[in-house]
Amino acid sequence: MIRSATKRSILRWIHIIVTIPILGYIYGPPSEVQQYAGAARFVFVPVIILSGFWMYAGVLFAIIGVAVWLGAYRLSGSGAAILSEVALFIGRKTWLVIRARRHSK
Repeated sequence: MIRSATKRSILRWIHIIVTIPILGYIYGPPSEVQQYAGAARFVFVPVIILSGFWMYAGVLFAIIGVAVWLGAYRLSGSGAAILSEVALFIGRKTWLVIRARRHSK
């Protein structure tokens, strides 16, 4: 079995390396980056979300986060996708607080 420190290190490096194409997409000349738009939206951002959420809250939350991002982005655009991630974090925090209160009684 892989140690948790090794897993975190691998996820951290994936997160950092996959961010590089996003920076190129953001800061590159608009005429050149249009061909990378699909890859940035549907490959690189979901991988960044998956690795970041996995480090933060575990693999289940990461999979749910990516599914919510892709669904909201596909249905309503980037604004809805960002709001859906905020709602997911609020929902997770609420669930953790409720679970902690139940266990403390």
